[in-house]
Amino acid sequence: WGRDNMAPHNLAFTAIGTGLLFVGWMGFNGGSAAGANEIAAVAVFNTLLAPAAAAVGWIAVEWTLKKKPTLLGLLTGVVAGLVAITPAAGFVDPKGAFLIGLISGPVAYIGAVWLKHKLKYDDSLDAFGVHGVAGIAGALLTGVFANAAINPVAEGATVWKQAIGLGGAMVWSAVGTFVVLMICKYTVGLRVEKEAEIEGLDYSQHGEAMH
Repeated sequence: WGRDNMAPHNLAFTAIGTGLLFVGWMGFNGGSAAGANEIAAVAVFNTLLAPAAAAVGWIAVEWTLKKKPTLLGLLTGVVAGLVAITPAAGFVDPKGAFLIGLISGPVAYIGAVWLKHKLKYDDSLDAFGVHGVAGIAGALLTGVFANAAINPVAEGATVWKQAIGLGGAMVWSAVGTFVVLMICKYTVGLRVEKEAEIEGLDYSQHGEAMH
């Protein structure tokens, strides 16, 4: 990482995968309402609107800084918007969803492009840069845009309350991940051999190869 070109080998597959995510995401955000009701309808609409706005936000930054908007950037912005709207989907109005998306696109760009290269960490699929950073932004912005007229449960929502919940989730995830990593380390190991990684995990681990 940092030396070889790690760009996706097939952008058509990337677009198809993003489309599948988009459809599935509407299902679990809308399904969180546990019924075919007004909150479910708002959640599904917000799940459509926020990713579109996030894609625009990502592309705007990419176009400004690199002078070339890319399909990969647009698709990454869509995923960032899906992540960001998830905690807010059933609690904000469409205006709030639009703004959450518009903010989360550039924020995820900063996480996936600038922060990763600044700190020089290897982040497969930009899991932290997109999911982590956009998720944090979406969780905090839920406290800003939560609307009791959309969902009575949103009454009294604040950024501070969201931050407390976010902190708890991060600690729980960190501890749980550490335990899982230690179990793996002392059983099957955490990494393959360097030669196997160069050869490709499809072949070295599964005896298969994509051409």
